Amino acid sequence: MPQASSFIRPALIFLALLLGAGLAFRGVPSAAEGARPIPPPVLDEPSGPQATSEVAVLAGGCFWGVQSVFQHVEGVTGAVSGYAGGSAEAAHYEMVATNTTGHAESVRITFDPRRISYGHILQIYFSVAHDPTELNRQGPDVGTQYRSAIFPTNAEQAHIAEAYIAQLDQAHMFDGSIVTKIEPGRNFYPAEDYHQDFLTRNPRYPYIVINDLPKLEALKRLFPDLYRATPVLVAARS
Repeated sequence: MPQASSFIRPALIFLALLLGAGLAFRGVPSAAEGARPIPPPVLDEPSGPQATSEVAVLAGGCFWGVQSVFQHVEGVTGAVSGYAGGSAEAAHYEMVATNTTGHAESVRITFDPRRISYGHILQIYFSVAHDPTELNRQGPDVGTQYRSAIFPTNAEQAHIAEAYIAQLDQAHMFDGSIVTKIEPGRNFYPAEDYHQDFLTRNPRYPYIVINDLPKLEALKRLFPDLYRATPVLVAARS
């Protein structure tokens, strides 16, 4: 992912973006356009009286796109970009970018379980937000900080995630096996302010156009009942 604070791309990522743009213009879909319909989880949270708020923490490549996807989901009341998997001292973009901290770029999603279940959050995550078959990478971004990972906030979330991965793998819903890791007991640390609401603030940024805007189109196409046109923004809450 390009360094947002200075908008200076490392050379390899710059070449990857140019290649991605060329492929898109020639009609070859980018990685973000590989979204596909998948069934909801068989095992999900029980219906009935529930708390009014729940938190999910998910990692699936650059947090700009993942955050934006969930900001446009009905029932989501907040989505914050950040880091999970490492220490508080290492939860800084420049350190995480070294691929030595154990952190993954992640998004903390706060949602109303009366309006959308944890299982349906995972359905969008696997279907639209990223490609769960890519190991330690997403699109042009390579490294363990871009890994596919679920950081459950309780044992029930971990159980639902494990069962859903097994369900999708057994049904061969993807071209390869799901590599998403479930990593319980990890803290989440919000990212720097310049990373928050990045797609909304920079909709014409080349990386966003190539890799992330197609995810919003896929969300609208595959989950029309859950798509919200106006995103819930970090800036509006602060």
